[in-house]
Amino acid sequence: MTPDLITALAAFALVSSITPGPNNLMLMASGANFGLIRTLPHMLGVSLGFVVMAVALGAGLVQLFDAWPASYTVMKALSTIYLLYLAWKIASNRRPPDATRTGGRPMSFLQAAAFQWVNPKAVSMALTALTVYSPPTPTMGTIVVLAGVFGLINLPSIAIWVIMGQQMSRFLHTPRRLKIFNVTAGLLLVATLYPILMA
Repeated sequence: MTPDLITALAAFALVSSITPGPNNLMLMASGANFGLIRTLPHMLGVSLGFVVMAVALGAGLVQLFDAWPASYTVMKALSTIYLLYLAWKIASNRRPPDATRTGGRPMSFLQAAAFQWVNPKAVSMALTALTVYSPPTPTMGTIVVLAGVFGLINLPSIAIWVIMGQQMSRFLHTPRRLKIFNVTAGLLLVATLYPILMA
């Protein structure tokens, strides 16, 4: 990959990683409910899970999706169901932050990594990066570099959302405020379904 192509890819990775989406909204809610340290496995699962998915897509799964167009419909249905479930889990969390930090459980590394496969924004980001910012016939080395650049930029970008959530937890020390925050975060997660359902 040329330096200009890497620079353009880095800019795309930053914009797409730092803007609101299912991952960032869930990470913000986790930061508010569990804090930064307990959310680290979730963060690493998002970043490393995305890298693995991008490499797998670049290595041949794109051709599989093209050969079986119904897979897009299946993925859309799975994404919608799972996002609705996650939105309900976030919105229904009623424990105050102190209680949640000792008794609750944030998303694990493996759960967050697996979620990338049904996260339409993540899949779209990976497919766009692979088709727009790689050469016409990319080598496996090029695909790994592309995924690595994305992963390096993604991790600090999503960390901002966790820290924002953690800072907000100072104002969420009452059950009523936490309930309002969690319901709002859940509704915003549902709102991210709009582009999926309209596509």
